[in-house]
Amino acid sequence: MRIDLHSHSAASDGSEPPGEVVRRARAAGVGVLALTDHDTTGGLAPARDAAREAGVTLVPGMEMSCRRDGLSVHMLAYWFAPDDPELARERGRVLEGRDGRAAAVVAKLAGLGVPITLDMVARAAGDGVVGRPHIARVLADLGVVPTPADAFTAEWIGTGGRAHVPRYATDPARAVRLVRAAGGVTVLAHPKAARRGYTLPDAWIAELAAAGLAGVEADHPDHDPAARAGLRGLAGDLGLVVTGSSDDHGELTGHRLGCETTSPEAYEALMAGRPG
Repeated sequence: MRIDLHSHSAASDGSEPPGEVVRRARAAGVGVLALTDHDTTGGLAPARDAAREAGVTLVPGMEMSCRRDGLSVHMLAYWFAPDDPELARERGRVLEGRDGRAAAVVAKLAGLGVPITLDMVARAAGDGVVGRPHIARVLADLGVVPTPADAFTAEWIGTGGRAHVPRYATDPARAVRLVRAAGGVTVLAHPKAARRGYTLPDAWIAELAAAGLAGVEADHPDHDPAARAGLRGLAGDLGLVVTGSSDDHGELTGHRLGCETTSPEAYEALMAGRPG
């Protein structure tokens, strides 16, 4: 049984509808898939329908946008009650921040001479949660950058870039507590992704473990062997479950579902760690 606990659909910044993500997972030999769209559970209902048809076990999830001391922190949440009022309220604040940032980024880009509008970005997002990847797609379509990935630089919308705008995000320790209170568990996503321009200090991970963090994503396409080995050692010291995931975004990441996986033992440990 292949287990992939981090994937995205068009409900956020993936390229395909939730049902298609599930069908691709099945074709890739993935038997357990977590759909973890950014700050939304909007894709879970169609994903469940597709999972029943495909014979895939769907893990309901979400990737929460967090921030501490100016650094982006991504928190994977699983098996939580989506209608929990505190968690839903916090998710609403994050989504409002996303919408406001998109408008501000578009305004900055327009000021730099880019012929972009908020309507273009909204069309790129479709029914999904608006994010920087949608702005990047529009920039590529306009010929401003060769590919969407080239937009995430200091010249354009990368962190600290000319058109970058910060937004509201949840404190990571608060996110851990909110998800636990909603009956779920949390795993810290790609914390040592140096190629993304950041690595989280080990001391932060220790603090999150003390707050109730259940696991850490060590096997990720953006982690080199040294990062993976270091995270495994740290997880052992802190009693955290080690997971592996593709972080697939469809065509944007090369259709890589199942390229990294979580062991059945780690999956069972995460399930056992759900608050009673």
